[in-house]
Amino acid sequence: MKIDGVIFDCDGTLVDSEGLAVEIVLELLAEAGVRLSAAELMPRFHGRRFATVVDELCQAFPVLDAQALTAHFRARTPVVFRQRLKAMPGALALVSGLEIEKCVASNGPVSKIETCLAVTGLLPHFEGRIVSAFEVEAWKPDPRLIEVAAQRMGVAIDRCLLVEDSLPGVQAGLTAGARVVAYRMSDLQLGALAGHVTRVDTLSEIRALF
Repeated sequence: MKIDGVIFDCDGTLVDSEGLAVEIVLELLAEAGVRLSAAELMPRFHGRRFATVVDELCQAFPVLDAQALTAHFRARTPVVFRQRLKAMPGALALVSGLEIEKCVASNGPVSKIETCLAVTGLLPHFEGRIVSAFEVEAWKPDPRLIEVAAQRMGVAIDRCLLVEDSLPGVQAGLTAGARVVAYRMSDLQLGALAGHVTRVDTLSEIRALF
C-alpha cells in the first residue's frame, strides 16, 4: 500500500498507559467508597472519552462527583506516569525509523499526551505533530480528529495509515477514509469491522506494510 503519513493513537498504542490510568481511577473510586475491579472498569474505559466514562460512573454511583473525580484524576496522572509509564514494545524503534510524515491523534488533552511522550522518549519525534480531541473539539469515534491529523501532516487521508488499539479509534479512522491498522485487537473486538482493517499483534509488523 502507498502510505505517505502515519497517524498514531497514544494510549495503548505508543505508550502502555491504560492500565495505569485504570489503577488511578480505581483508587479514586475506592476513596469515595465505590468498589470496582479492573476487569469491570476497563471495558468502560478503553478508547473512550474520559468525560463520558466519568458521567457513566456518576450515574451508576451517585456518591461520586464528576468535577472532583476528573480534577483528582488529572492531578494524579502525571505523577504516576512519570514514575511508571513505559513505551509499548517496539514503539520507539518504529517511530524513529519512519522516514515519512507522522503524528499523534488522541482523545486526551495535550498536556497528558506530551507527558506520555516525554516520559517514554517519544516526544522528539512528534514535536508540533500532536493533535488533541480537546483542540479539535471532536472525540473518537468522530472522524474529525483523524481528518485534522492528516491535514496537519499535509497528507491526503487515503494515503494515511492510522494505528489504533480501540474500537472508537478504528471507527474514526475508517469513517475518515484512512487505512487502519488494528493493534492487538481480536476479530471479536472488531466485529463487522474486522474485514476492513489490517490486524497486527506487534508494532514491528507495521513497518512491513509500506
